[in-house]
Amino acid sequence: MSVSQFQIDSHGRRTHTSGELRADHVSQHVVLKGWVDCRRDLGGLIFVDLRDRYGITQIVFNPEHNAETAKIAEALRFEFVISVKGTVREREVAAKHANMPTAAIEVMADDLIILNTSEPLPFMVSAQESRETKASEDLRLKYRYLDLRRQELKHNVLLRHRVYQAVRRFYDAEDFVEVETPVLMKSTPEGARDYLVPSRVHAGKFFALPQSPQTYKQILMVAGMDRYFQIVKCFRDEDLRADRQPEFTQIDVEMTFATEDMIYDTAEGMLAQIWKDVKGAELELPFPRMSYDQAICTYGSDKPDLRFGMELHDLSRTFKGCRFRLFDSVIEDGGAVVAIVVPGMGDTGRGKMDKLDKNIVRQKLGARGLIHFRLPSDGSETVSSVKSEVLPAEFVNAAVTATGASAGDAVLVLAGAAPKVFEQVGDLRLHLGRDLGLISDSPDGPWKFLWVTDFPLLEWDEDSGRFHAMHHPFTSPRAEDMGKLGDDPGSVRAQAYDIVLNGSEIGGGSIRIHRPDVQQQMFDALGIEEEEAQARFGFLLDAFRFGAPPHGGIAFGLDRIVMLLTGASSLRDVIVFPKTQSAQEPMVQSPDVVDEHQLTELHIQLLDESQDDA
Repeated sequence: MSVSQFQIDSHGRRTHTSGELRADHVSQHVVLKGWVDCRRDLGGLIFVDLRDRYGITQIVFNPEHNAETAKIAEALRFEFVISVKGTVREREVAAKHANMPTAAIEVMADDLIILNTSEPLPFMVSAQESRETKASEDLRLKYRYLDLRRQELKHNVLLRHRVYQAVRRFYDAEDFVEVETPVLMKSTPEGARDYLVPSRVHAGKFFALPQSPQTYKQILMVAGMDRYFQIVKCFRDEDLRADRQPEFTQIDVEMTFATEDMIYDTAEGMLAQIWKDVKGAELELPFPRMSYDQAICTYGSDKPDLRFGMELHDLSRTFKGCRFRLFDSVIEDGGAVVAIVVPGMGDTGRGKMDKLDKNIVRQKLGARGLIHFRLPSDGSETVSSVKSEVLPAEFVNAAVTATGASAGDAVLVLAGAAPKVFEQVGDLRLHLGRDLGLISDSPDGPWKFLWVTDFPLLEWDEDSGRFHAMHHPFTSPRAEDMGKLGDDPGSVRAQAYDIVLNGSEIGGGSIRIHRPDVQQQMFDALGIEEEEAQARFGFLLDAFRFGAPPHGGIAFGLDRIVMLLTGASSLRDVIVFPKTQSAQEPMVQSPDVVDEHQLTELHIQLLDESQDDA
């Protein structure tokens, strides 16, 4: 009997989904539709797990009950699309997966229609097997529509949907207005490269895809919208990594007459809403706060992971005058000697410590070398990697006392220019945190939130020989530092803040500049002349001349939030159709060439790369 004879659906609409039936549906006549997740043939008696978005229901095909239907079921294979009409009955044999919501029932098939067949799959997508798929990521991205049938990715997509709804419910209840800002906008290069879109009707001119709706949302504040939010797609043409994509989604927020505390309170409320709706978890509010300088000195990072301890210790004063050439030269040059205490490493052998020094400290972190003091757990004498005639024992003992180390601990020390050496020790801390199993990326937490505040307004770029805005050029200086903007711009602190979760930055924002004279001072500090500023940002400067209110806001990386909520290791696992690390989409094979006539319409002529290289 040909499969093609059974491709017309005469069952009508489905009565239930495959995740819906329970014991109280027993004896009901139902119609289910979905994919064959797996098939088991027990000598004429055929069992099929029918899967749809909502779950799995076991279907029984019994030749004694309906011989014709059972005969058709013999042709079923993985991922065939079928419609089944049958009767719900109590399951006779306990389900293998007893935690499955439909484990108590099964459906005795009265009729079967094969709606479509499937070729053999390039990799398994069965809900029972796909979680441990060994298929490469490239293969899964090429067949993304199959990959999305897997339980793990489907869970991520559905969780992401719930995040969207939680965000919208929260901001609507707080009187925020959702406003869509343009996707085709003006290029204002500052930071990452823009994606450019050529204009057909304006020869030689280009739109840019937004890196952020920053200027538009500030203009909405000038327009009196008071409270704005948007779940918005943004674009940056930059190198990729596991937590970065060329197109990404932001939760974008702006408020008129905002103080930093108002931003913190509202942001914390939104995150608490997400965690309550998606995880059923109550976050402890308010989140702790830490200045940028404190974060660097304590954790060696402006996005500290607070899930474990091992805080940094500045031992520069402790080792001053120690007569150890490395430490003495670093301290004299204004650098720092920085340490961490690692519990349980006091008994570590010299060979392992040397391997840590070579492979991690020198090669990966680019530091000058690891100095360590090991305190054996039996309380015996401290073992130093530096001989006592080079580094006197009294300085080693003073360092052990200053760090609070005890038997069984190891004190790991790096020396170098500040703040670089703090960052290197911070990276070493994170490496050891993972290596020693102190960090868990479980989707069940723990959840360690932190506000990092008082960022530097500007940072010096050696390549361009000028200052760049650490956040963006519309960030307001702190009022008490405003007078330094002309004479000592590097010391000016910003009214800027990031929110960090488990060592990942999930959002950042600032109180904005709202006066044209202050904005021009900022442009001056950035080396942007008045004429250039008018050409690039004249629309915003003009708006500031007509009663612009004080305002501020924040933007959250929605993709990154979902990645942390799901415990995924990559943003690609929480974006439905992501790009690879080479900024390509294997499924549709984009980017791709276009026809010559399209280029002509856009007034574009491609260069011959071979001639250009010559």
